[in-house]
Amino acid sequence: VRSDFAFGEAANLLAKELVFFFEEGSGHGVSLESADWDGALAFGLANVVLALEWSHSVGPSTTFNSSEFFRQELRMGQLDGRVAIVTGSGRGIGQQIALRLARAGAKIVVNDIDEAPALETIALIREAGSEAVACNGDVAAVDFGERIVKTAVETFGDAHIVVNNAGYTWDSVIQKMTDEQWDAILDVHLKAPFRILRAFFSHLKPAVERETAAGQRIVRKVVNISSTSGVNGNAGQSNYSAAKAGITGLSRTLAKEWGRYHVTVNSVAFGYIQTRLTKPLQEGEAGTIEMQGREVKIGVQAGRIAAMSQMIPLGRGGTPEEAAGSVYLFCSPDSDYVSGQTLVVNGGL
Repeated sequence: VRSDFAFGEAANLLAKELVFFFEEGSGHGVSLESADWDGALAFGLANVVLALEWSHSVGPSTTFNSSEFFRQELRMGQLDGRVAIVTGSGRGIGQQIALRLARAGAKIVVNDIDEAPALETIALIREAGSEAVACNGDVAAVDFGERIVKTAVETFGDAHIVVNNAGYTWDSVIQKMTDEQWDAILDVHLKAPFRILRAFFSHLKPAVERETAAGQRIVRKVVNISSTSGVNGNAGQSNYSAAKAGITGLSRTLAKEWGRYHVTVNSVAFGYIQTRLTKPLQEGEAGTIEMQGREVKIGVQAGRIAAMSQMIPLGRGGTPEEAAGSVYLFCSPDSDYVSGQTLVVNGGL
C-alpha cells in the first residue's frame, strides 16, 4: 500500500477486510447468519482508516501486510504490558480472574497452595496467548508477600496489578469458635493481603519515582476480594465476616495513602458465587477439604441454596466467570478514577 493509493484501492482493501471479518468471525463471536452488517461496515472502514494512518506514518513505498496488521490490532488488549499478581488463582474465582486479565494482555503471577491447580491455570493462560509464572504456597506464610512480589519483578520486570483473592472459610457460631479458627481465617483473609501490599510498596515507590522522572504516569491497581459477609455480617462466620470487613477498611485507607502514587485500591464483595466452597450438598452429605493440615468443611445444603436462589432477584448464584468480570472492571483503565470503593456483586439483593 502506498500513502497516495487511489479511492478504488481503498475500496478494494475494505472489501478484503470485510471478507477477513467474516472468515475470522468464529473467533470474535460473529457468524454470517447473525452478523450486524452496519457493524461490519464500520469495522471495515475503521481498518481502512488505520491503514491510511499507517501508510502515512511509514512513507509511500513501504510494503503493508494487511492481514497481519489487523490481526495484531485485534490482539491488542487493555492490559498489554501489564503484570498482575492473583493469589488463589489455581481454582474457581481466582482462576477465572487470572484468565480474564490474561485475555486482556496481562502477564500473570499465579498462586495456589497446591502445585497442580496452579500449573493448570498457567497452561490455560498460555493457551490464551499470554505468559504466566507460579509462586505457590500458603499466602499466610510470613515471607510470602516478599516472595510473590519478587517473583513478579524478577520474571516480568514490574508489577502493576495485585488481586488479593486467596481464602477459605472455617465456620462456627462464636461460642464454639476456637482461637485457632479465628486466627487462621484472619491470617489468610486480612493479614496476608496486608503483608503482600506492604511488600508491593517496596517495588511501587522506586518504580513511580523512575516513571515520574521519565515523564510517565502509569496507573496501578489493587483489588481486594471481600464478601457480603463483611458488608452485612453472616451467622456462623464471625471470623470471616470480621476479616472481610477489615478488607474494606484496608482498601479505603490505602486508596488515600497510595493515590499520590497513581494507584487505585478497591474491593469487590461477592454474594453467592458457585464454587467448590459453596457446592450443593445433599441431605446428610458432608463436604471437606484439607487446608494447612486441617480438615475444613465446605459446601452448602442443597435446600439452603434453593432458598437463597429464590431470594436473589436474578434467581441464581453467580458463576466464577461473572465474578471475574467485576474484578476486571477495577483492573482496567476504565476505572482509573475509581478508588476506595466496594462493589457488591450479589445478583441484586
